[in-house]
Amino acid sequence: MNAIYEEPSLLAEYLLFHYATDEEILDIDRADRSNMRESLGFPVRTTQHFSEGSCQRALDLGCAVGRSTFEMSKNCQEVIGIDYSRAFIEAANEMKNTQEISYQRHDEGHCFTQLKALLPQGIDPAKATFEVGDAQNLRSDLGEFDRVHAANLLCRLGEPKKLLDRFPDLVRSEGELLLATPGTWLKEFTAPENWPKQKTFDWLESELAPSFILLKVTEEPFLIRETCRKFQWSYSIVSKWKRR
Repeated sequence: MNAIYEEPSLLAEYLLFHYATDEEILDIDRADRSNMRESLGFPVRTTQHFSEGSCQRALDLGCAVGRSTFEMSKNCQEVIGIDYSRAFIEAANEMKNTQEISYQRHDEGHCFTQLKALLPQGIDPAKATFEVGDAQNLRSDLGEFDRVHAANLLCRLGEPKKLLDRFPDLVRSEGELLLATPGTWLKEFTAPENWPKQKTFDWLESELAPSFILLKVTEEPFLIRETCRKFQWSYSIVSKWKRR
């Protein structure tokens, strides 16, 4: 996994992405702001594709700084968040333990704004645990889960097929798997020989179909702010699967 995810600047970007208010992200009044606003809250929106109701165990792979993990804990008794970045996991644990993290939003050049990420209301942080781990080589004693969530992770793995091959062991019978990926395959993360030989969703369908039933496929936009005038705006393919 690329060491970029240990850099303080990227940690601040992800705290903003996961926990900031709309106004903290879109602090400049622009004509296209309404369209940008629709792309906010991605770590929350992806979890809302799971079926209604509660469950016992859930797993959030590539959890970053933890927002999706906390959101899943609203309907699950136990949620494990795993990420390869030690900096991200330390931030997620700080959020769990203190319910807030101070950080600096980069505005431009040498200009920064001091902000505070807050744990959203209605969340019991005791239900969430976080650990550093490699999604391609997960520990063998994780067990089975009712829900597994992996958002914007696959195209950042060196060998993504290893994770696809592990999913049948992670999701219990009738359990749900929620994948989101923009399919932005880059050689600095994944060697070209490990890219799908077909379109990303077609590849997912061919790999998962023996063990999973496709329930839904859609797209979700997301917006990551780098500075006050520079944003990453992308669409992820979101697919929901049920374990056979």
